[in-house]
Amino acid sequence: MSVFLWVIFPYLCLAIFIVGHFWRYRYDKFGWTTRSSQLYETRLLRWGSPLFHFGMLGVVGGHIIGLLIPKSWTDAVGISESAYHWLALTGGLLAGAAALAGMTILIYRRRTVGPVFSATTPMDKTMYFFLGLVILLGMWNTVASSLFGLGSSGGEHFNYRENVSLWYRGFFSANPDPTYMAGVPLGFQLHAVFACILFALWPFTRLVHVFSAPVGYLTRPYIVYRSKDKRAGAGVGSRAPKRGWEKVQ
Repeated sequence: MSVFLWVIFPYLCLAIFIVGHFWRYRYDKFGWTTRSSQLYETRLLRWGSPLFHFGMLGVVGGHIIGLLIPKSWTDAVGISESAYHWLALTGGLLAGAAALAGMTILIYRRRTVGPVFSATTPMDKTMYFFLGLVILLGMWNTVASSLFGLGSSGGEHFNYRENVSLWYRGFFSANPDPTYMAGVPLGFQLHAVFACILFALWPFTRLVHVFSAPVGYLTRPYIVYRSKDKRAGAGVGSRAPKRGWEKVQ
């Protein structure tokens, strides 16, 4: 079970993530969109969308720093363990709270605004469930391990960089060691499992828009506007105006 959960299952979800995006782009290019509902309602969207997106940027940035950057690197630049711990605690909670508040507003909007609710698909509901669950588990792990010392010995905070981060980096270097996850608190294990499920669902939801960037705008030619000739329709029909100088009245 340990090998399945921490080696086979993550790679299976990663394969679905990659192949699913290829399939979606190949056979559903017109569906590669968020299906914007701004036309139906803007007041709630104006608050919920920035909170959710900027909060998620903070969450992703925190995961990149915590999982991909080794502890030896932060030690080398003079960041102590206590400083890193409190920075991760405050930054993680603020980013998670913003993302969760924004998602709550968006879900409330989607449920109470008729046209938006009508455009909601079953995959949207599934995506919101797993995304919200992953965010809640992440915030609970941060609070429980940092403030209450849950899952650690001696009442100190649980240092996930000594096990979870090592497993994560081993996963991307094609050498995952499931023993790193053996003694990890249940909250961290559930967070990792549900995150894998979310990544497997990703290609089949509106989350695909994350990989859409308006790169074409950088090389798109200018749009040229030409005014309609004033003499058009004034007895000359659709004929082009004559060349040459016009007589001054």
